[in-house]
Amino acid sequence: MALVNAGVVVLDCAEPERLAEFYKELLGAEETEASANRIEIQGAGGFRMAFRRDVNATPPSWPRPENSLQAHLDFVVEDLDEAERGVVGLGGRPLEAKDAAGPHEERGFSDPAGHSFTMRRGIAPTAPKQG
Repeated sequence: MALVNAGVVVLDCAEPERLAEFYKELLGAEETEASANRIEIQGAGGFRMAFRRDVNATPPSWPRPENSLQAHLDFVVEDLDEAERGVVGLGGRPLEAKDAAGPHEERGFSDPAGHSFTMRRGIAPTAPKQG
């Protein structure tokens, strides 16, 4: 029997309302919980994310080496060009990064609060990326 029934990806940010709106549009998600300091959304297939207010939040500097990546999200898309136009239209921005090795074409982005994520064409790999 599992000790945990469900998981939620939580991103700290200065403006959870703004970031929740970005990811709601990006994922076609709906808001499921909201308080003054936390907003949770749920997308297709039950994927859940939350956005927690941290007035001192600073985004990671990835891909620059002076700060670690911390964490990032991978999303699978059919059309990278269309996905990129959508991300930029929602207030995200492309990140300049070296092409990742592997069988899947991908592009890096940051959300409006600076959290990085990857859009990957095709099926997401099941094993960790090597190298």
